Amino acid sequence: MDDIVVVRGAGDLASGVILRLMRAGYKVVALETDKPTSIRRTVSFSEAVYDGRCRVEDIEGVLVKSESEAFDEIRKGNLPVMVDPWMKSSFEPFCIIDAIIAKKNLGTRKGMAPFVIALGPGFEAGVDADCVVETKRGHTLGRVIWKGSAIQNTGIPGIIAGYGAERVIHSPSDGTLHSLRSIGDIVIKGEIIAYAGNEPVHASIDGMLRGLIRDGFEVWKGMKIADIDPRGKDADYLTVSDKALAIAGGVLEALDGFSRKHALF
Repeated sequence: MDDIVVVRGAGDLASGVILRLMRAGYKVVALETDKPTSIRRTVSFSEAVYDGRCRVEDIEGVLVKSESEAFDEIRKGNLPVMVDPWMKSSFEPFCIIDAIIAKKNLGTRKGMAPFVIALGPGFEAGVDADCVVETKRGHTLGRVIWKGSAIQNTGIPGIIAGYGAERVIHSPSDGTLHSLRSIGDIVIKGEIIAYAGNEPVHASIDGMLRGLIRDGFEVWKGMKIADIDPRGKDADYLTVSDKALAIAGGVLEALDGFSRKHALF
């Protein structure tokens, strides 16, 4: 089965890309690390690494250990998720998508597959990948870049309901995370939502806890561990975000164009 797309990463943005590609008829395999750090876990296929399987909207993600298992799940209409961060498996995809969102290149190279797409900063179109898709909120979100790079990472999250950096919570210390609240809970600024070791983790603003790293995870000081949506009960934590869908639209545009140009389907 050589007509597959390999997606590096299965966090929330990668999962939005995976959903749109699978709904468009593409056969997809997701590659992850053995300890994913996704915080928007209800919309991340990376959860399959821990739980064996997970569901994001209408697609089932299943942890597999071999290429043959992956192909079996594809035939069932599922997404195979494999622990293979350095792409050592023997898949021969016609497209590789770097959706790790590491803000830097962790080993993806143009020529690794007939068509290579990279998401966000850290890549140059035509050098590291055939094209790059913009991931920064704003006028160019989701645009396909064929020459040059995405906007450089500023370290400042996009604005939602007037809040930017305040939405994101970082660990106050090293240690094991012990959660007191769950994704989907409405929280109040200042309340303790978890402990990182012995240090309390406080809600930074009022809103819905839309993301929280897994209970029992070994965190480090400064690590991104939670995300609060200031829209509160009007926020949606069970479906992929508008940002993920916009990025996925750019990926689908580029991939469809390549597929038709080369008469792959």
